[in-house]
Amino acid sequence: MEEDPELEALRQRRMAEMQQQQSQNAAAQQQKADQLEAQKQSILRQILTPEARDRLANIKLANPELANSVEMQLIRLAQSGRLKGVITDPMLREILQQMVPQEREIHIERR
Repeated sequence: MEEDPELEALRQRRMAEMQQQQSQNAAAQQQKADQLEAQKQSILRQILTPEARDRLANIKLANPELANSVEMQLIRLAQSGRLKGVITDPMLREILQQMVPQEREIHIERR
């Protein structure tokens, strides 16, 4: 069956429009994510000492989910006004110990 060249041209034009729109949406989402990350880092710079920020960066490399959770909790505390002063490295370690459940040791006895 022979296809109409005009119909094929319309299909290709529509496909190109959809792809362009999809790439624009992806770019907008990426820009929004970058902007949110910049805001988050700005807030963290205000509430964490350089040593605490370094520790959080190291944790982010090893365990991104935990680091993100800690960051969001600290930002919520700062925005609600329940955070007094900046968070030092020892304070951050204490917060991390509270958030990470203590691992139990399992001993296996052979009889």
